[in-house]
Amino acid sequence: MIKSVREAYKRLPLVRELRSIHEALQTSNAIAINQFFHSTVRGSVRYENPANLIHYERQVFSQNGEDGIIAEIFKRIGTKSKIFVEFGVGDGLENNTAFLLSQGWQGYWIEGDARYVEAIGQQFRKPLTGQRLKLLHSFITAENIVGLFSTLNVPEAFDFLSVDIDRNTYHVWKALAQFKPRVVAIEYNSHFPPDTEWVADYDPVRLWNGSMYFGGSLKSLEILGREMGYVLVGCDFNGVNAFFVRDTEQQDLFVGPFTAERHYEPPRVWMLRREGAPRCFDDAR
Repeated sequence: MIKSVREAYKRLPLVRELRSIHEALQTSNAIAINQFFHSTVRGSVRYENPANLIHYERQVFSQNGEDGIIAEIFKRIGTKSKIFVEFGVGDGLENNTAFLLSQGWQGYWIEGDARYVEAIGQQFRKPLTGQRLKLLHSFITAENIVGLFSTLNVPEAFDFLSVDIDRNTYHVWKALAQFKPRVVAIEYNSHFPPDTEWVADYDPVRLWNGSMYFGGSLKSLEILGREMGYVLVGCDFNGVNAFFVRDTEQQDLFVGPFTAERHYEPPRVWMLRREGAPRCFDDAR
């Protein structure tokens, strides 16, 4: 009897996933992680629609599979300006727009850490001197973000915006209502269930303290996005970034309904693929 109960318990979906997580952590290599990803995606009705953006994840310069998702979104809706804006870019070698820059896009980066700004100056000399990339060193708040865009001469309409500044992410995106990027990638707090509205209190001088207290839940971002003219079209498998397109774009190209309940992915931080990020962008060293 006990043996049969144990066998039935092992067959529960959550238990199977936890066992797979444990095995991947024990082996601690990319093969195990990729096997888990592909077996989960292929074996679930939730992911069976081939238009689901998760099928297109690919990592070049991004932390997860954002590079592939972004490429697929623009493959479907097309590009116009090929201009991007990203803030919270780190040293430039692991973010959501370095891959776009390598493909001839032009854009703007804002970074608050002086050490990262110095590293970007060294690693990205060609696009910086060629004016394909403009870099601004500044701490970002909801009060100053529009002024920073003005300083950089960011156009009101452009193709892609990426937002990742941890604690105040929700509030800073809300402050950018006058700008109309066609696609937005924004970090969400996947610790909160998909039907839960939650936003961290705004504090312009506070940084993320490493806790669960940051950003906003996917449901809150879904609602804010709709207010600003966007629909939620997907999330990455690791439960880090949510992707929005303007509701004037071709929504029939994406999997609906465009809700947090449909597109939420839980936090799978153990799958963050930090290995393999390029060490250099610029060959003029």
